[in-house]
Amino acid sequence: MVVLITERLRKRCRKGKVWKSNAMLTALKNIQYGLDRTRPRSRGGSDGVFLLDRGFQPPNAMMNKLFDRFLDKPDPLVAVIRARLSASAGELVPVRVVSHHMRLLGVLVERAGGGQLTLVDYDDT
Repeated sequence: MVVLITERLRKRCRKGKVWKSNAMLTALKNIQYGLDRTRPRSRGGSDGVFLLDRGFQPPNAMMNKLFDRFLDKPDPLVAVIRARLSASAGELVPVRVVSHHMRLLGVLVERAGGGQLTLVDYDDT
């Protein structure tokens, strides 16, 4: 899987003092597990890449960051990501990368040769 890190993520991580922290490096390492389509949603205690969808109730901070503050508003970074990955809006799959102390938020575009994951924000709650 190809992983792209946006300048937005880097700035937010530096501001939150988590850039290159052990928690962040562990979360990045967990990308290697990939998205398991047989178990696409996280069941407590699992690390890896998991879908993030609008159906979960009540909406949590990760959903607000990825949907309300990024995908659903006219954010120019969405257009940049779509152009860079040659993807339509429907091909952008919202995901979270889970580790014990941190979650990285991004969008995944699945291709025949492998996925392309673009990380845009983080959540450490």
